[in-house]
Amino acid sequence: MSRNPLERYFEAHRGRQIHKWVHYFDIYHRHLEKYRGRPVVIVEFGIQYGGSSQMWREYFGPDARIYGVDIDPRCKAWEEPGFQVFIGDQGDPDFLRQIADEIGPVDVVIEDGGHFPLHQITTFEVFYPRIRRGGVFLIEDLHTSYWADYGGKRNQPGTFMEYAKALTDQLNAWHSEEPDFQPDKFTRTTASMHFYDSIVVFEKDKVVKPHHEVRGTAEWDDAAQPFHHSLASRGLSLRKRARRRAGAVRRRLRRGS
Repeated sequence: MSRNPLERYFEAHRGRQIHKWVHYFDIYHRHLEKYRGRPVVIVEFGIQYGGSSQMWREYFGPDARIYGVDIDPRCKAWEEPGFQVFIGDQGDPDFLRQIADEIGPVDVVIEDGGHFPLHQITTFEVFYPRIRRGGVFLIEDLHTSYWADYGGKRNQPGTFMEYAKALTDQLNAWHSEEPDFQPDKFTRTTASMHFYDSIVVFEKDKVVKPHHEVRGTAEWDDAAQPFHHSLASRGLSLRKRARRRAGAVRRRLRRGS
């Protein structure tokens, strides 16, 4: 049984259908664990049978406000206290701005909606500026950027993957020597971008112009001070070794019982 709580939930789930690529669970948990048990605002695009919304409600806990967005009006039936559903076309920026105004500032967006470039890019451009500092925009199923049925293929202009690749340049615009390529709002509010198989994660924060500093002596002879592990470093290693040994003992005892 996996230690990842999302994967554990999925493995045991017998309720409404959840359809996920299994490698997504570790990515979700890596970027979203910090929000568990907190009064956060979550927006999920793509509800379908409602199983993933149940999973997110369990994962984030009862203090989270979770909103779902889908084009299928049947999804409105999944509404319950703590989970509100909006029905509309995520490729329509007016619809997205309307629901974004109603929801207010957001902590996490999980984009698993229509999978077409228009839907993905429009949703990002409307909702990303509304994510709070420290928040996350996670967009999945980006393999459709390579599928012809969705207007995609490798290096195809207009897909979300090509859009995201261009944003990696903007993330580094602080270092540009070109007058027409300078830091913008994205540069100043995006701490990081993480690329995985079929997923891109954007993490927001206040970002200031990078600077560098120097410490220590610049010497090529024996005048440089030799390296020694600090007491803190040695202590940390000792504590972790002790935990590993204790864990191994517990596992042996369980196997022997």
